[in-house]
Amino acid sequence: MIVPITLNSIKIYPFQSRKQLIDSLEGDNKILVALNAEKLLHAGDDLKRIINTNIGYADGIGATLGLHKKGIKNAVKIPGCELWLTLVEHFYKNKTFYLIGASDEVIHETVSKLNLEFPGIQIAGFRNGYLKNDEERQEVINEVVSLKPDVVFVAMGSPRQELLMEAMQKEHPAIYQGLGGSFDVYVGKLKRAPKIWVDLKLEWFYRLLLEPKRIKRQIHLVRFFWLLLLNKI
Repeated sequence: MIVPITLNSIKIYPFQSRKQLIDSLEGDNKILVALNAEKLLHAGDDLKRIINTNIGYADGIGATLGLHKKGIKNAVKIPGCELWLTLVEHFYKNKTFYLIGASDEVIHETVSKLNLEFPGIQIAGFRNGYLKNDEERQEVINEVVSLKPDVVFVAMGSPRQELLMEAMQKEHPAIYQGLGGSFDVYVGKLKRAPKIWVDLKLEWFYRLLLEPKRIKRQIHLVRFFWLLLLNKI
């Protein structure tokens, strides 16, 4: 049994592999929440509650190093943009899926690509991630309740996706995962760092070079490392 470690009042599971994470889902319906330095520093009370009652995993280098600092040296980074496809590969022959997120163009491309790569995959339903009001939000929840998918992927950005997943989970127990911009990455609309940058743990720097405006967000990473060094997290 994997015991979570607490970083800045947030529970994070120190998984040693994706397989170990997937094994932890057997017979259990939880929300999977990707954790990075920014989220560990600035999660509000609602988001903390969702994380701490579900499964938070190390999606970023900050979260991974935080676990190492706590003595869990074999904890690994599990990128959410890869994990969801591992879940699809593991479950697609015997579970159904629902997808919400991104633009109409991207979500349709995502579904088409999934059907090509995973023949026979059962996609119960899908829609874009632009919910204009509470009525549309409730329509999505009602559809999930009606279709009863086993796995639901929500790519809307945090904390909106976590709040929506919590609302859906209350009405329909399933495995939920928040994906941020993963559908865009999957269909090639958003470029991910080359493997060598990922292996060198510099994916964050590569993204900063592509999007200099991210500098304000990366400052959080520096602050996180400093607080970690001072044992204040």
